[in-house]
Amino acid sequence: MTERPTALVTGASRGIGAAVARALGPTHHVILGGRDEAALAAVAAELPDARPWPVELTEVTGADVEGMERLDVLVHCAGISVLGRIADQPADVWRRTMEVNVVAVAELTRLLLPALRHARGHVICVNSGSGQRANPNWASYAASKFALKAFADALRLEERELRVTTVYPGRTATDMQRDVRRYEGGEFEPDKYLLPESVARVVLAAVNAGPDAHLTELTLRPAAGPVN
Repeated sequence: MTERPTALVTGASRGIGAAVARALGPTHHVILGGRDEAALAAVAAELPDARPWPVELTEVTGADVEGMERLDVLVHCAGISVLGRIADQPADVWRRTMEVNVVAVAELTRLLLPALRHARGHVICVNSGSGQRANPNWASYAASKFALKAFADALRLEERELRVTTVYPGRTATDMQRDVRRYEGGEFEPDKYLLPESVARVVLAAVNAGPDAHLTELTLRPAAGPVN
């Protein structure tokens, strides 16, 4: 029996991360990264070959990745958004946003590079439309997503044997989007947004591209509703 390739998905307890885990589940052994152990266990129970990996991503050390000797796919889905005007956001908001959305991504990738190199693997960063265009009240979040793009671009050039893909989804029907709409004073209208499963299908397409095809950047937007 052929051993399944291994995929690690962060933010896998809900939203896009959980959808990506389900999309990879039929073909991969999936490691589900996140803080909510019960939610991770529930997602794992749906999949044929998966295990929870409860972890605080901003505190990951080498001990947390011991035993991960080969990693075929690493999907970074975890992230936070704290919206507000620049005049109203103190330094701790910027630090926390950068820590979760950029530094944790860079450090986990660094720790897993030996396993990724062994598999000639694939790193996928689920970014945001805010990583392509900054809007008012989104400065700290957009800055983190622009930084995430820079990280992925540099990784792609430094690690030539890896594939590195950035995915830029527009507004997606997740709990994070619900919080965004609450901040904006608008209604949460899922029918106007992307489904997490649609984003997951794009991630899966990048993973399944042939060895001759390196999908470096993929942008998707809702067919109806806001484009940012």
